[in-house]
Amino acid sequence: LGIAQTGTGKTAAFTLPILKALAEGRARARIPRSLILCPTRELAAQVAASFETYGKYNKLSMALLIGGVSFAEQNARIDRGVDVLIATPGRLLDHFERGRLMLTGVQICVIDEADRMLDMGFIPDVERIFRLLPFSRQTLLFSATMPSEIARLADEFLPSAVRVEVSPPATTVERVRQCVVRIRSPSRRRDQARYDALRYYLQGLEGEITNAIVFCNRKSTVRNLHEALRDSGVSAGALHGDIDQHQRMATLAAFRNSEIPVLVASDVAARGLDIPTVSHVFNFEVPLGPEAYVHRIGRTARAGRSGTAITICDDSERGDLEQIETRIGASLEILRFEPSPDDVGSNRPKGRSRKSASGAAVDEVAGNGKTATASDDRLRPAKRRQKPNSAMHKDARSETGAPLTFGDMAPAFLLQKRAAKPPKGKGGE
Repeated sequence: LGIAQTGTGKTAAFTLPILKALAEGRARARIPRSLILCPTRELAAQVAASFETYGKYNKLSMALLIGGVSFAEQNARIDRGVDVLIATPGRLLDHFERGRLMLTGVQICVIDEADRMLDMGFIPDVERIFRLLPFSRQTLLFSATMPSEIARLADEFLPSAVRVEVSPPATTVERVRQCVVRIRSPSRRRDQARYDALRYYLQGLEGEITNAIVFCNRKSTVRNLHEALRDSGVSAGALHGDIDQHQRMATLAAFRNSEIPVLVASDVAARGLDIPTVSHVFNFEVPLGPEAYVHRIGRTARAGRSGTAITICDDSERGDLEQIETRIGASLEILRFEPSPDDVGSNRPKGRSRKSASGAAVDEVAGNGKTATASDDRLRPAKRRQKPNSAMHKDARSETGAPLTFGDMAPAFLLQKRAAKPPKGKGGE
């Protein structure tokens, strides 16, 4: 069981020994010699790229089994025989159920990002895969975080395991500058306030940012924020679980090559991705748990570099932020959000309407010198149903003054005749 900070080389820690251990021997058709399980397609693809780099001068064969890709090419690789099989649990079981794969020859089994694998609902799949593996094998689990409840589950897969711990679990890298921006806004404008703060720092740090990842808690937020940034002129890409696999790989390649400087992503990009040029990480919302925070900010300051992580927090998320600070054992540096008049639409001539720097419409109220910024429709929460308080609703009458009726569209139950009540004292009472 290996535990170390993000960006310290856990992939190399199991890749290099596997290359050494499998240097001798020969793979057989449909029977891989080693197996590496990853929770996400992006992480599996990155591990495969590491094997290609480290094993450039070896003759070992490798196959990548992930969803969103045709089975035909994967079957062809398996049929030729592979020394190293890198897969996500779902696609691996798909191949096994189709009779295209046998796991009886696996000598080494690695579970990368073990806490995520055991926490994402993969436990039944992992248990089934372990039952298909031979009893005599070496099993390795690697992760940057290992909560106690996940550690108990890991004990079921690794009885009497040797624990190699380079740093305490949920420890952040010292070279990451961790900051928080606190915003206060009514709930109906909360997302717009976050967007204004994000735009403010993206513009203010324009000369310092090489590549930046903006993490969101929900896929819908990723879509909305991506559209809003692109509409305002920011070259950005989006990455979440509902995007087609080929598009996800193309977006990651463009971001890795600095063709797009900003990547808006869900937690699918928070694990294992190694992109050296990421200088800044933004949390559009406070992450859902300390472990997610540690992995998100671990996308920067990798392999000895430095980086900056900025988290946008409103009053409703103070408790989550305190939980993160308690777990990592440090307080986040507070940044002051002081937008310029162009950012918030103030100090403009009265009675005019214009577009703010973020692309949101700014309506200025004449006569009182105050301004009101209209939220972008994509970032605005769903409107609550307003109570009928207008003059039209005060009296249900038409323009002619006659009472409004259903006319020919009256429901049938309203047209039923009610039975007359019997007179008092005559058989009724």
